Amino acid sequence: MGEVTTSLQRPVSNEGRSKLVRHVDSFEIQPPNPPSPNGVPRSAWARARRRVSRWHRPYTAILLLLDFAAAAFASYTAIRTFDQATAGFYDAQNDPTWFFTVAFLLLPLGWLIILWFNGAYDRRCLGLGPDEFKRAIRAGVTVCATVSFLAFATKTDLSRFTVGTALLLALLLILLGRILARFVLHVVRRNIQQAAHRMVLVGTLPECLEVYTAVTRNPSAGLVPVAIHITDGYAAAKGVQTPVPVYAGRDVLALVREVGGDTIAVCGSASAEPGELRRLAWQLEGSGVDLVVAPQLTDIAGPRVHIRPIEGLPLLHVEEPTLSGPALLAKSMMDRVGAGLGLLVLVPVFLAIAVAIRISDPGPVFFRQPRVGHEGRTFRVWKFRTMYVDAEDRLASLVDQNETDGMLFKMKQDPRVFPVGRFLRASSLDELPQLINVLKGEMSLVGPRPLPADDGDFLGDVRRRLLVRPGMTGLWQVSGRSDLSWDEAVRLDLYYVDNWSLAYDLSILWRTVGVVLARKGAY
Repeated sequence: MGEVTTSLQRPVSNEGRSKLVRHVDSFEIQPPNPPSPNGVPRSAWARARRRVSRWHRPYTAILLLLDFAAAAFASYTAIRTFDQATAGFYDAQNDPTWFFTVAFLLLPLGWLIILWFNGAYDRRCLGLGPDEFKRAIRAGVTVCATVSFLAFATKTDLSRFTVGTALLLALLLILLGRILARFVLHVVRRNIQQAAHRMVLVGTLPECLEVYTAVTRNPSAGLVPVAIHITDGYAAAKGVQTPVPVYAGRDVLALVREVGGDTIAVCGSASAEPGELRRLAWQLEGSGVDLVVAPQLTDIAGPRVHIRPIEGLPLLHVEEPTLSGPALLAKSMMDRVGAGLGLLVLVPVFLAIAVAIRISDPGPVFFRQPRVGHEGRTFRVWKFRTMYVDAEDRLASLVDQNETDGMLFKMKQDPRVFPVGRFLRASSLDELPQLINVLKGEMSLVGPRPLPADDGDFLGDVRRRLLVRPGMTGLWQVSGRSDLSWDEAVRLDLYYVDNWSLAYDLSILWRTVGVVLARKGAY
């Protein structure tokens, strides 16, 4: 039997020619490829081929230099700050060679070794997600423990302030260096499409297209699908528009080499046949091609998923969302304390905004509107008024000009907004009075945005947003705000509800600063 390969037409759209749309419309029979290896003929002592994807090698080298420089600079700062820096090195005043060797060579090298053993240079955690920083912090704790043990074992009386400053500053500088390196990496990935993994998606066409949408949603992730190999036959793709070429009946490894890929992503039920995925892994041994599996489990964060092997069968155990318990109590305390401090600090800002609003349009300074909160309870949200006093009466005449879908009314050039109000909206300063709602426990600093209460009961998936308190900012806000569709906004809110954590809240608060300064999607 021959194999089926699709030949593709590639019409170019008029929208910048940035994305080619391929139509699967014909196929041809080609001779079969030679049988692929299964891992057995290769010598167990032979060295595997270098990985096809090698962007991480120079990136890791840069991280090594940055980490070494951070540790050495931290030692230099501590030595210059404290007079007792040489305590414990008794001959340092006469011959400081050993002291400087420890401070500027051995200690930085120790940092690199411990970072390496803690997986902080593992290519799978570089460039995305918090795992890289967690490993660096774990390495910092290990360095502190190691230095303490060595000082105790050798009875070396070290200067505690010097050592503490050197270790803590080194950890902070290492984290800062990695943040800057990641920022540069993301810029490279977004702007010049380099330092990325070229993926071939394997599975049924709907599953592959779903994975394509997920991995291309964030260009900073560095995952670039270049082809789709469908397992449900050529007929499934007949006449379907796809963003990348679609193939059927090909040898997967040969296809990866043909399209210049370095990663195979098995999507959904593509490995439904027993042993198929294992044989594919055997085939890839020594090829330098990575293998990843994208299960049909979407929008679930890593901490909720655990692999529990049972007799060689890896089972994905999905934990329930954390909607109660000590973590939720800590979140509530953080909200109340943050809101109280924020209100105290922002009193002068509130007064200045109030004066500007009264000068712009006579009327109340604040605008209060019923919103749906936690578990469906209705409350009145506080905001600075940004519209003329007759805005509600004029809404009916503007409904047909709504520029968003879903439950919210948005216009980029809303005539009901006065000039100062337009500035307040663009800078998000109109949201600051919601700190009052946070202090009262009606809202949280981070959470899904509260929706108007006049739209009736929430139905379907949207109702799940009510399991947590609405927030002043959230995943929706830091991902595009009003530029997103309603469905995408709901998806992001539901993702937050299912996967929130205190660390995630802090990350969203940090990202909010950049979004507000950029005024992205605010109108």
